[in-house]
Amino acid sequence: MNNFIKQLTLKVTSRFSPILLTTLQLTLMLALMMITLPSFAIEAESANEIENTASTADIAEAKVVLSYSRGQIANSTDSATQEQVLNNIKQRVLLGDSDQEKNKTLNATREDMIKQKRQQARKQSATRSITANPRLNLSSRSFSDGTFVIYEGYSQLIEDLDADGYFQTFSVTFDADLLTGNPHDEALVYAELYLSENGGPWIHYYSTDSFVIHGESSDDEFEVYSTLEQGFKTNHYDILIDLYEVGYPNIVASYSSDDSNSLYALPLESSDYDVEYVEYYNEVHSDGGSSSIFILILLLSAISIRQFKLKTNPIG
Repeated sequence: MNNFIKQLTLKVTSRFSPILLTTLQLTLMLALMMITLPSFAIEAESANEIENTASTADIAEAKVVLSYSRGQIANSTDSATQEQVLNNIKQRVLLGDSDQEKNKTLNATREDMIKQKRQQARKQSATRSITANPRLNLSSRSFSDGTFVIYEGYSQLIEDLDADGYFQTFSVTFDADLLTGNPHDEALVYAELYLSENGGPWIHYYSTDSFVIHGESSDDEFEVYSTLEQGFKTNHYDILIDLYEVGYPNIVASYSSDDSNSLYALPLESSDYDVEYVEYYNEVHSDGGSSSIFILILLLSAISIRQFKLKTNPIG
């Protein structure tokens, strides 16, 4: 295009004024820029999309699993509201104070967790006399004549920023009871919580603190709020709760999606998949500018042709 402009300039140099020639050349160069700039913009936009896709793929391959939770919300003494709990979790996210940092989740399978607890119990029993403390036996419980049970468990879906039906924040509430016939009996327990992605293996995502259950009372239910921060794909997840008595390695009660539909197929995703949608408009005004330039070129061409005719065919 530049060669064409130069050749055109050389041909008409002897017939047109320098000002007109300079104007015509600048106009043609400006038209060329207006034509090529949109294509460069498209190429840059495509490059950005490729870069974003690559970074998302890197996150997926890294398989970093982060979560932030807070337990014992229901019937807690601090009487925190849901809004306060969510703000507390968001503050933990900003500080990077994850469940992993607090050793509240190990991202291990349920089978690995069970093996780990039994191995720890064997190590403890090896350093103590079994006869002196028979309650440390792997099959013993402090309430051998009683029964532990999780009477009820349910979930709540809380926060979905991109409004796609998959939530990054949810809660699980369960009521553990001790069936001994004596409503005044108490037991110190804790729970391990698991997620199963679309029927896959149970993956540990939270360990509760120890808490006391009072017979068959419904006033001692436990509630956990969790925000999945990274590494959980958009999918449906089941929930399982294993209850342990403190000091003993065996599961005393379990409750899962097999017992309640409220724990079945929860639509979840971590926040790296749950990006808030912001609508924006990208206005491009290249058409009107290009049209104006082409009209200007036509007018200048008409003037140039008229002057050429006047010089070659002078009147009179």
